[in-house]
Amino acid sequence: MLLHGARAIYLREILILRRKLGKTLLASGVSPALFLLAFGYGVGRGAQVSGVDYLAFLLPGLLTMSSMNQSYGISTEINISRFYFKVFEEYLLAPLPRWQIVVGEVCYGITRGLIPVLIIGGYSLLCSIDLRFSILFLPALLLHLAIFALLGFIAAMVVKSHSDQATINAFLITPMMFLSGTFFPVDQMPLAIRVVASIFPLTYSTQLIRTTLTPGMEINYALYVVLLGILLGLFLIAKRIVSRVEI
Repeated sequence: MLLHGARAIYLREILILRRKLGKTLLASGVSPALFLLAFGYGVGRGAQVSGVDYLAFLLPGLLTMSSMNQSYGISTEINISRFYFKVFEEYLLAPLPRWQIVVGEVCYGITRGLIPVLIIGGYSLLCSIDLRFSILFLPALLLHLAIFALLGFIAAMVVKSHSDQATINAFLITPMMFLSGTFFPVDQMPLAIRVVASIFPLTYSTQLIRTTLTPGMEINYALYVVLLGILLGLFLIAKRIVSRVEI
């Protein structure tokens, strides 16, 4: 099979995920619930943003933020595999193209990212928030999850220790969570913040996913092309990094 190596890596990661599924579900559900209560029913109750109710604006942002965290979270597991269990070295020794390692791990990251999507979809029903889960939502979501799984993979491959991983998270993931339009519209932020936000892929995926989910919002189809370009660029970087790793 062409992708037998990627499939084997993916299945191994899924078996490990099954053992800690309860913790993953809890982590995926608690954080967005707290943000929903604090920002949605606390600060933004009764407010409108971009012509829609703030709760309808907020929930897609929580969806992209939480799914980003889960997809990018494969970086921690790859670090453990590299530094402690040496499982990643076995991948490198196996007779398979190294790009399949990237594909296997990214598919696992996408699967992890789907967990908070399902949970937040349940929140939308509980809160009676009308979201439009159309056919255009799925490709936007898959692009979003694949991008952050690739970012997690790249981060895991370039760091030398867990402390380096924490530094990357502090300077990359945390700013994206708050400056990419998850909680407030980017176009209403100061110019300097808008410039910084334009660097983050989460800005584009949040905007696209929000418009595919929110009735009445116009979808910018050019964002699909932007996200696809980011995805291809990150894949080439990841492929180059893993091909140069020495055992």
